[in-house]
Amino acid sequence: MSFPQPIELNWFDETRAGFEDILCEKLKQRKGPSTVLNEAIEYALLDGGKRLRAMLVFSAGHAVGTPVGELSDAACAIEAMHAYSLVHDDLPCMDNDVLRRGKPTCHVKFGEAFALLAGDALQTTAFQWLAESGQGSVQVRMQQIAALAGASGVQGMAAGQAIDLAHVGKPMDLSALENMHARKTGDLIKASVRMGYVSNPDILNVEKEGLEAYAHCLGLAYQVIDDILDVESTSEVLGKTSGKDALNNKPTMVSLMGLGEAKALLTRLREQALSACDAIAPQRRAPLESLVELITNRKS
Repeated sequence: MSFPQPIELNWFDETRAGFEDILCEKLKQRKGPSTVLNEAIEYALLDGGKRLRAMLVFSAGHAVGTPVGELSDAACAIEAMHAYSLVHDDLPCMDNDVLRRGKPTCHVKFGEAFALLAGDALQTTAFQWLAESGQGSVQVRMQQIAALAGASGVQGMAAGQAIDLAHVGKPMDLSALENMHARKTGDLIKASVRMGYVSNPDILNVEKEGLEAYAHCLGLAYQVIDDILDVESTSEVLGKTSGKDALNNKPTMVSLMGLGEAKALLTRLREQALSACDAIAPQRRAPLESLVELITNRKS
């Protein structure tokens, strides 16, 4: 898999198309004996999705000189983990949503039991793909596994979801809300960047610090725009139920800061993320900069 040249905003579509073929093939090789479970997994992972986390893996790897083709397994793993989180997040016992990516959620389509199993299988498949990968040294793969596990578990996504569930209808200050979002959304975005840059054991400290700052800003920016879109957009455009946060009386950046301040924060985070790219050599930072634009200007 080669990186599109020249690297401009359209690099995303070209790289994503190549990645999608790889992801489909890897999943085809992992089919189990249950037809329904296989279908539920494919439905959750393959049919839709912006692949932003995979693109972050590729972009961070490119930033430290790693060819995109050496990062496809890590990118597949992060997307499998993300798909698992969405399937479980939509379940009736969690956010109880019926629409995802413009179609019925996995549990609506296949039932709660098979949706639960599909999420379980996607999570374990993510680690299996990394463990069995022939891309990178054993040390690199161990760091990628650690990054993914840390972002997904009791201190990462699971913790963020637990905090979220515990505060439905309850007050939360801005600091606590940012902490929740950092775990629920930001940690997997940070893991995407880390899984890319650890591919080069000789990464400079200044590059690592810049990429960590970049990931932090993007993680929070992703959630800020999510909260803005939940207020301003429609279910048809979003591909998921809009206005659900207000309906469920959940604290958001908009409800705590106001729409204007939330947009101002998004602008600051965008500028900070772009500034963080200065730590990367000019000829290698364009993909990172493109993703800042794509994420902070997204409509769904």
